Amino acid sequence: MTKENFIKKHPWMLHVLLMLGVSAVVLILAFIFVRVYARQGDEYELPDMVGKNISEALADNSNDYHYVVLDSVYRPGTEGGLILTQDPKGGSMVKKGRKVYVSITAYNAEAAVLPELAGLSVRQAVSELYSTGLVVGRLKFVEDPYKNSVVDQTSRGKSLYAGQQIERGTVVDLVVGLGDGTGANVVPFVIGKTADKARRDILSVSLNVGKEHFGGVKNKSTAVVYRQEPDYTGVSKYPYGTEVELWYTDADAEEISRMVSDFKVDSSKIVNLNDIEDGRPTPEQIEENDGWSW
Repeated sequence: MTKENFIKKHPWMLHVLLMLGVSAVVLILAFIFVRVYARQGDEYELPDMVGKNISEALADNSNDYHYVVLDSVYRPGTEGGLILTQDPKGGSMVKKGRKVYVSITAYNAEAAVLPELAGLSVRQAVSELYSTGLVVGRLKFVEDPYKNSVVDQTSRGKSLYAGQQIERGTVVDLVVGLGDGTGANVVPFVIGKTADKARRDILSVSLNVGKEHFGGVKNKSTAVVYRQEPDYTGVSKYPYGTEVELWYTDADAEEISRMVSDFKVDSSKIVNLNDIEDGRPTPEQIEENDGWSW
């Protein structure tokens, strides 16, 4: 039986073949349209703009990225517009036209109202200041019957009062009572934390941040602590005001996770409080020097 005779005998087959042919063409065209519309396979590596000015990002239209500023943070002495964080992160593969969400340094300082800190514990005062957009500088301990309680707050040596309007980002030092002079605390574990988080953790336990080493670091805002001194032991207590020295490095999430998981407490660094010699003033020295602090 010839093809023509078969089709004449079964005319419905012609309709089936035509339908299949049309369906195939429609599917092919649909796949082509979706591929072009979605730009499948047309991905580019997103540049890392952290540390650069937002103006540079906006000027680069090579891949039509749309930068969206979600937040701005004022940092004294830092130029406005510097990108602090970006999402997606640099190195991610994205399509043209992708929105990139960033936080930047503010161009102008906003006003903040200094909260009432007198009588609060150091931990409470640190939390209040950071939540207000202010920065805690140093803790200065003086003779006062209320141990670890805020007595005064200063900035550049001048006393501040509750309710006073000051610029966000202003560094505020806390004057704290020594009580009976026996206050001590465990050094917190800050390995893998950024400078902002490490400083806050250290200050919250009534210790001070000592020298900070950023040698070789490309971006201070995202660098993390890889070494601290005194080391974390979870046991050794250090007098209030003891300085914790920090070393920073650039690290990605995987490296940070590895640093934290690989950390082991060095038992040889567990010390007795009575053996610590860090220049802490005696009650007699404080009395003689009218509130001398370290």
